[in-house]
Amino acid sequence: MTTELHEGPLEAAPTIAKPKSTWREQRRARRRRRVWFEEILAWILVPVIVVGCYWVLELTLNALGTSTSTIIDGVRTILHAL
Repeated sequence: MTTELHEGPLEAAPTIAKPKSTWREQRRARRRRRVWFEEILAWILVPVIVVGCYWVLELTLNALGTSTSTIIDGVRTILHAL
């Protein structure tokens, strides 16, 4: 059994470079990032929009001199009369 003895300077280990992404992989990554961004944005904006619509409804009804409970009672009275 023989061994080889290397007497010169050691070579650097080859670095494993990540191959450049294809255009389809780049598009898929952009789409994935966009979907995550849209999901996060939706979790923030949807509650804000719902609460804002409720406030606008309350302000409008107060400006008209009524309230949601009065309207609900009126609808119940109408439905009860049927």
